[in-house]
Amino acid sequence: MDRRHFLSSLGALTLTGAAFPEWLLALPERPRITDIVVHRMRTLGETGIMESAWAPGRPYMRRIGGGTVTEILTDQEGISGIAPGLSQSGLASMKQLLVGQDPFDNEALGHQMRYTNGAASNWRDVGCVEIALWDIVGKVAGQPLYKLWGAAKERVPAYASMIQLSTPEERADMAVRLKEEGWKGMKIRLHHLEMAEDIRTVQLVRESVGDDFTIMTDANQAQSSGIWQPGIQWDFRRALATARALGDLDVYWLEEPLLRYDFDGLAELNRLVDVPLAGGENNQGVQEFVWMIEQGVYDILQPEILVTEGVQGLRAVAALGLAHHKPVIPHHGGGQLGTIAQLHMIGTWPHCPWVEIMNDPPISPYTNGFAIFENPPTVDGEGFMAMPQEPGLGVRIRRDLIMAQ
Repeated sequence: MDRRHFLSSLGALTLTGAAFPEWLLALPERPRITDIVVHRMRTLGETGIMESAWAPGRPYMRRIGGGTVTEILTDQEGISGIAPGLSQSGLASMKQLLVGQDPFDNEALGHQMRYTNGAASNWRDVGCVEIALWDIVGKVAGQPLYKLWGAAKERVPAYASMIQLSTPEERADMAVRLKEEGWKGMKIRLHHLEMAEDIRTVQLVRESVGDDFTIMTDANQAQSSGIWQPGIQWDFRRALATARALGDLDVYWLEEPLLRYDFDGLAELNRLVDVPLAGGENNQGVQEFVWMIEQGVYDILQPEILVTEGVQGLRAVAALGLAHHKPVIPHHGGGQLGTIAQLHMIGTWPHCPWVEIMNDPPISPYTNGFAIFENPPTVDGEGFMAMPQEPGLGVRIRRDLIMAQ
């Protein structure tokens, strides 16, 4: 039977009421959204005070667990979606938009969220809601998200992203310990006042771990934490000299060596050096990545799901990278549910060889953030993190840690 006659026969069957097999008629109706809540998660302990390299002068306590979680509830028992906690200021408007809607309509709902929230640059809330909507879709389908999106790999190597600025000797010791645990790479913060100390840090790490360990470096010159912070700011000469020195040390990339929107300076730097340049974690909107690709700003794109217009935006940047033969290795995604959502995406991308995991033990191990999960992902003895296998995001929050409203 040719296609035309086959389709005609389906139409005739529809009119007689015999078109749909029993299994199709038995499928449950898709859920409808009934409410959105933001849970505060209880902390389980403190691990010490640490100062982030990108925010000098602002030490703060690192804690096990804690944070906030968004939960989108539906009218189907046992089906809800979780995500990083959206802002309290955005909760009412998101409820107004989403309650009563079909979570499978996430593309249309995402467009509405971008249209109504974009003017306020509230991409984080958009990303939070989209993650939760996709979690619902995966749970209804009974599949982990990376399978729904088209699995390319079952696990991915993780690199330990350092948080604090430390001495060259301490960082070399840390690299040895990480390698012994199975990690395949680490990212070092380059924020010393003198360039020589930055380079000596990388030199000691390379000497300590050998050639079979990947070293990434991050200058963190593209952002602040929202207020002016003391610390070194690189000019073009410092960036150029550092990049050339790192090129002799087999460094995988140099991240954010200049200001976020200094596209001309970054493109010129990229033209003059051999070490790959990486960045984009704070660039908002797919169009900014189009500009960066057109101008040759970065060799490696690092979008962030809670900045780059959520799930839709991150997947669009990944498609751009694939079309232009550029690796896409997302920024860490927040360290909890944002990281898990990105892990699923990485599992679908052939051009993403790493997942960033914030891990600077003993004060800030990655297990601190993952302590809110009943079934947290782990980095195994070979340095890999496996894709979660339960439906949706594949992780369950610890209900006993939810604090009373």
